[in-house]
Amino acid sequence: MDTSRYSAESYSSTSAIPYVRVPVLDAMLKRAFDILFSLFVLSLTAPLWVIIAIAIKLDSKGPVIFAQERIGRYGRPFRMYKFRTMVVDAPRLGPNLTRRDDPRITRVGRFLRKWKLDELPQFVNVLKGEMSVIGPRPDYPEFYRLYTPEQKRVFSIRPGMASPAFIAYRDEEEVLAQVSDPLDYYIHHILPDKLRRDLEYVDNFSFWYDMKILLRAFKAVLFE
Repeated sequence: MDTSRYSAESYSSTSAIPYVRVPVLDAMLKRAFDILFSLFVLSLTAPLWVIIAIAIKLDSKGPVIFAQERIGRYGRPFRMYKFRTMVVDAPRLGPNLTRRDDPRITRVGRFLRKWKLDELPQFVNVLKGEMSVIGPRPDYPEFYRLYTPEQKRVFSIRPGMASPAFIAYRDEEEVLAQVSDPLDYYIHHILPDKLRRDLEYVDNFSFWYDMKILLRAFKAVLFE
């Protein structure tokens, strides 16, 4: 993906991440919930992991789990896990952005992406403390370089599997399929609005707000 015309700075330093104070009790409840909920989901879905793994291997060549570098809390890079939904050489064949009609997506991958089942391995990231169940989505390094100092406040808390921006743009692939320049449209229209929504989440951080977002995320994925 060529984003050289948009690049602004390296992400190697965490000093530019503004500090945001959050309520201690809410932060403790949030982390406790992350651990307990992740253990519950991983235990409950263990048989499904086996079925998904077999389906992925039968459908296309390559590993079952896809690990990709993302930017996490305080601007630190980490490896985020997903079930592989694209052909094995997908990163070399096109941009990190995907559209509904992206030929790199496998048949099984389309089903997994529709129901967000490809995100299940991220509960391992949650257990490791790299992510939270609820929080701003971790971004690609090339997009992180575009953030303003104010927008970098989203990295003052752990990135999450679901957030207000995740809910609002659950059909992002459909939107990008309708524009002639997906990268330009994403950078100038979708990304700023995502960050606006997630900054509102940071500013209104509380454990009970997380619970509301979690319920909204379940509703969006299952019924909308």
